[in-house]
Amino acid sequence: MKIGQKDFEFDGKHTYVMGILNVTPDSFSDGGKFREMDGALRHVEEMVEDGADIIDVGGESTRPGYQAISIREETARVISVLEEMKKRFDVPVSVDTYKASVMDAALSAGADLANDIWGLRYETLFSQEEREWGGDTMAEVVARHHKPVCIMQNRRAAIYHEGLLPGMMADMEESIRIGEGAGISREQMILDPGVGFGKTYEHNLQVLSHLGDFKAFHMPLLLAASRKSVIGLTLDLPVTEREEGTLVTTVQAVQSGWQMVRVHDVKKSVRAIRMMEKILEYGYSMP
Repeated sequence: MKIGQKDFEFDGKHTYVMGILNVTPDSFSDGGKFREMDGALRHVEEMVEDGADIIDVGGESTRPGYQAISIREETARVISVLEEMKKRFDVPVSVDTYKASVMDAALSAGADLANDIWGLRYETLFSQEEREWGGDTMAEVVARHHKPVCIMQNRRAAIYHEGLLPGMMADMEESIRIGEGAGISREQMILDPGVGFGKTYEHNLQVLSHLGDFKAFHMPLLLAASRKSVIGLTLDLPVTEREEGTLVTTVQAVQSGWQMVRVHDVKKSVRAIRMMEKILEYGYSMP
C-alpha cells in the first residue's frame, strides 16, 4: 500500500509505527502538551528521528467524556499543523477525525491517510440532528480523494448480544461494504479493532487475547492500545506510567503478524519491534 510517497509492505513480517500527535488541550494522555506549533513540530521531528513511519494528527480528543468542539475549530487546529508538517518533513501524515468535512479539508491540504474512529459508519449510526455537518459521507470523501483509510470498529454502547468477536467482525464487514460501495477498494483499507472504544475493560482484554482472529480478513491490521485504560486498570497506573504495558501490546502485535501499531512512545516501540522481529526471524529459519 502506498501512503503518501512511502510504500508499506504489509506482508506480516514487519510492524510499522504510527506516532501520535495530539494538537488538543484535553487529550487523555498528553492534553495541551503539543498544542503550540513549535512544540508540535519539535515532537514530530523527534518521532521521525526515533523511527516513526507515519504520524497521526488529531485535533479533537475522543477519550471517554471528551468535550466536542466545532468543525471550524477542529479544522483550524489540524490544517495549521498539517501544512507545516508537509513543508518540513517527508513522513506520511494521517488525520484522525470522524467528521467528514474536517477530513475533506485535511485530505485537500495534503494528508495521506484517513483515520476514522467510526469506521465509515458514523452517518449510519447517528441521525442528522446529532451531527453538525451534511453533504458527503466520510466514505464518499475518502473515495473522492483516492486516499487509503484506517477503519476502526466502534459502537455507541458496549453491548454485543451476538458475542463480542462476532459482533466486531460484523461491524468491520459493514465498514468494508460501505467503503467499497463508495468506491474505496479493499486494498486501500486498514482495519483497527478499536481497543478502548465501545468496549468494557473485559472486552478490551478479550480483543487483545484474540489478535490472531482478525487476520481472517486478510487485510492490514493496526493496533492502537497505547496508554489505554485497559493498561491503566490492569496495572493500576496513571496514564503517564503505562509505557511498559503498552510495549507488551506492541510486542504482541508483532508476534501476531500485525502490520502497524499506533503509539505515543516511538523510540521504545521501534526498539521492541526490532528485537521481537529478529527473534521471529530466527524462529522462521529453524529446520
